[in-house]
Amino acid sequence: MKLILIHADGSKTTVDAAREMMLVGRSPECDVQLKSSRVSRKHAEIRCFNDCFYIKDMGSAAGTSVAGRALSAGEACELTPGTTVTLADCQMVLRDTAEEVVAAPPVATPEEKPAFAPTPIAETPAPHPPKYEGIPPEVQKVLSETCAFYTASTTKLVAEFREEIRERLNLKDDQGQSLEELRAKVKVAIHQILVDEGHRLPLDVAKDRFAKALMDSVIDYGPITPLLEMDVVSEVMVNGPDCIFIEAKGKMYETGITFSSEDELMMVIRRIVEPIGRHVDDASPMVDARLPDGSRVNAVIRPLSLGGAALTIRKFKKDKLTVSELCQFGSLTPAMAEFLQEAVRSKQNIVVSGGTGSGKTTLLNVLSHFIPEGERVITVEDAAELQLTHRNLVRMEARPANIEGKGRVTIRDLVVNTLRMRPDRIIVGECRGPEALDMLQAMNTGHDGSLTTLHANNPREALTRLENMVMMAGYDLPMKAIREQIASAVKLIVQQTRLPDGSRKIVRIEEIDGIEGETILTTPIFEFVEQRGGDSMGYHRATQNIPKFITALKEANKLNISLSVFAQ
Repeated sequence: MKLILIHADGSKTTVDAAREMMLVGRSPECDVQLKSSRVSRKHAEIRCFNDCFYIKDMGSAAGTSVAGRALSAGEACELTPGTTVTLADCQMVLRDTAEEVVAAPPVATPEEKPAFAPTPIAETPAPHPPKYEGIPPEVQKVLSETCAFYTASTTKLVAEFREEIRERLNLKDDQGQSLEELRAKVKVAIHQILVDEGHRLPLDVAKDRFAKALMDSVIDYGPITPLLEMDVVSEVMVNGPDCIFIEAKGKMYETGITFSSEDELMMVIRRIVEPIGRHVDDASPMVDARLPDGSRVNAVIRPLSLGGAALTIRKFKKDKLTVSELCQFGSLTPAMAEFLQEAVRSKQNIVVSGGTGSGKTTLLNVLSHFIPEGERVITVEDAAELQLTHRNLVRMEARPANIEGKGRVTIRDLVVNTLRMRPDRIIVGECRGPEALDMLQAMNTGHDGSLTTLHANNPREALTRLENMVMMAGYDLPMKAIREQIASAVKLIVQQTRLPDGSRKIVRIEEIDGIEGETILTTPIFEFVEQRGGDSMGYHRATQNIPKFITALKEANKLNISLSVFAQ
């Protein structure tokens, strides 16, 4: 009999199955050695009795499955010729001769039931995430390694050691300690506990990897910490302790990573919100917060979230994107960038419109860099995300009510207060309520050059959204008066969209031309033309319409760009 081995890199080797007992694993000491870091050092055992072969899993981290059926630790089953055995990301087939190997497990028919199964075998879900088409390889590597590490035994040990460390360091109440001090103490405690209790670790678990998992569990964000550490991951979405998704390069993937329990997930949520004075409990089951690096966090717990606590983290980019990089990504053209720079420099009021995750805040950051130095900039946000670098800058953030329901400071309160702070520019991270009225009034009373974002799918819908938010202010204003105020305040609407391929692009820039009757008039300046086929989703083009403010700047001899940008 022969054992045909299919290694993780796709290579194949043949081993004689002539011994009564053979060890299978990645260790050189094994009789059958597999080439993969995910295979345990001593992964499985094969024995031969009366010309029948049996395979037993030896408590491996990644597991062993026969014809799609996962074996539990210590379980043995008969290995018949032609049956495919999967060990982590490697395969093994027992054959009479070393002929062709079929990589996929054969489907068992009623006449060909494996000897160890009295009933038809139902395939069980793979213990690791499937290899999604197009997933970045660095993400796949981290997911595979993380899933392979967090087995039932290691997860249990991490939880036990975490509680012991918390007891040793009295971390029930760690207020007053800086994160650096706490991390240093925990590092020493982890080293000591591994010296004292390291013999309890499975043989195939590296101590440095286990120490990293312990640090993540005690100080950081548990099993999702490796996801947050990857630059390519832009969002982490936890739909309960057993279901975690990520967004990478504009597309979503299920990770296969899980929390050990909902209690651990709740512990991570509280670890995020409490340092910034927020709280989450049955009385306040929703919370907005941010990580120390500025990443935006939203958490919803039971009873509002029926499937368990839900945590959404939109990561904060460490490196600020520049307009040239957006041009390289195809988000806009150099001509559009020149135009937007001139619009910001000349103090045109701009609204960036788009759906969730379309890149509105990123674009707002880029536009803010066009503001000349020396101007006083004041930002107002619900959760601080903007990354401005101006010296004369004041950043303000809204505050929710405390446990007694007092102390709330809204976006609207902050916008009103900015008018007393001698602003040259007011930037509102997002208009989503009655603050829209105060923003429009500021734009109409000498605070030109203001910037904001709002949720809408197209420029016309953005105008409707503005109308609705103004009416939320509680004043009984006629619709015509509202529209006249919008038409006189807002000069440009920049529409940002995330396309089906995951790319984020400016799909339309429109100038507001005034009002005719009760209809706000708009003129397209640039647009994105979608096309099917090829690698590109479409192309940008100028409509050859020249905005009125550009004409006015040219007549005043203050125009800094060429009119040729409107012909490209």
